[in-house]
Amino acid sequence: MELLGSTLTATYAHPRPTPTSFLPAVGTMASSYRDRFPHYSLTHSLSLPWRPSTYYKAASNSPALDPYCTRAHRVSQSAMLPFVSNRTTLFTRYTPDDWYRSNLSNYLESNTSRHNSERLRVDTSRLIQDKYQQTRKTQADSTQNLGERVNDIGFWKSEITHELDAMIGETNELTDVKKRLERALMETEAPLQVARECLFHREKRMGIDLVHDQVEKELLTEVDVILCCQERMKLHLDKATAQLAASRASQHELEKDLSDKQAAYRIDDKCHHLRNTMDGVSYFRGVERVDATISVPESWAKFTDDNILRSQSERAASAKLRDDIQNLLVVTANEMWNQFNQVNVAFTSRIAETADAKNKIQIHLAKTLQEIFQTEMTVESIKKAIKDKSAFLKVAQTRLDERTRRPNIELCRDMAQLRLVSEVHEVDDTIQTLQQRLRDAEDTLQSLVHTKATLEHDLAVKANSLYIDQEKCMSMRKSYPSTVRLAGFC
Repeated sequence: MELLGSTLTATYAHPRPTPTSFLPAVGTMASSYRDRFPHYSLTHSLSLPWRPSTYYKAASNSPALDPYCTRAHRVSQSAMLPFVSNRTTLFTRYTPDDWYRSNLSNYLESNTSRHNSERLRVDTSRLIQDKYQQTRKTQADSTQNLGERVNDIGFWKSEITHELDAMIGETNELTDVKKRLERALMETEAPLQVARECLFHREKRMGIDLVHDQVEKELLTEVDVILCCQERMKLHLDKATAQLAASRASQHELEKDLSDKQAAYRIDDKCHHLRNTMDGVSYFRGVERVDATISVPESWAKFTDDNILRSQSERAASAKLRDDIQNLLVVTANEMWNQFNQVNVAFTSRIAETADAKNKIQIHLAKTLQEIFQTEMTVESIKKAIKDKSAFLKVAQTRLDERTRRPNIELCRDMAQLRLVSEVHEVDDTIQTLQQRLRDAEDTLQSLVHTKATLEHDLAVKANSLYIDQEKCMSMRKSYPSTVRLAGFC
């Protein structure tokens, strides 16, 4: 038994040769089956109508007599070929044995031809059935392979779709976090401007209040903290921008691969459901010799797997960067807010110190003013005392001058004279002492006035410093953003 689809070795392909001892067949039986089946291509034979007469030849080259021909015409032919019967002609004819052998040869050839034809028909029928089954099996295998291919494409398509959805979600989340980071970075500009404005305003302090105090140190620290936070935010913002570009590139590759998979899925699914009786099937000559493929199943699967792995890697990097940005927003908001509180504490302490100093200066200024008033009263009383003592001195000196006019012996250094002289000296000493005390009092009064001016200037300085710290700086710092805004949520 031979394999399915192969034919048995047919003897009709090699007909038995005619014995050489037989005479050749007569002209009317000389035709054989060798010229009955001329070769035609499959496409050509299918395109031509069935013509049975094509496979048959005329049995004789002599045309049959026309049944409608006239007797005169037959007579004319007889006249052209006269019958000659003589002894020589009889000796040139075949013998009865030749006639029998010729008939026997024709019978044998007829049997052989019919037997070969029968075997041809049987083998052809079996060949047609075998080829039909083989063709159907081949088509079923192709259909099964197409179905498996459709399932493979569907599997990878679902994997790409799942990864693409995850990538789109991660990209959207990273975009939202990036927007939060941008809002937080914009929110840091106001605190930075406030801190710098506070430093600029504090430069307007006067005199001794231009001190490098704790408030100024905390303000400088706040500026450094905000600038450091801005640098970290900008760095992560650049990373987020680069990561979004990489994620979108990976997403583009997935979308392109998914589009190709969908197109291939539609084509292969159409091919998988294509049947012999459907419309649209046609010949495409030479298409089997065209090889437009650019991949093999291994490289095809590896291409999609690499795209998915790249997307997963970018998605993991995006998730890590997103967590880093969220942690950075919380850390920077806490750092800036803590420093803001420390600056406010330093401001509160400094304002309290300045207010206390101002109050003390005001107390001292009030006392100084009171003392100035008392000193002025003392100066006036000294001046009045000096003025009063001048009358006593005038009287004593007038007495002495009048007594110098006593005549002769009357110019006596008596007790009255001595007492008047002593009185003049005493009053003069008293006036000198009062004048010295007046100068001392005036000097003290000048010192008190200078102290008063100093206290008033210092009071103005403290008031100016208090106004700068309390009114200007602290009023600006009331608009400091909250931790929620610094984290970029609003």
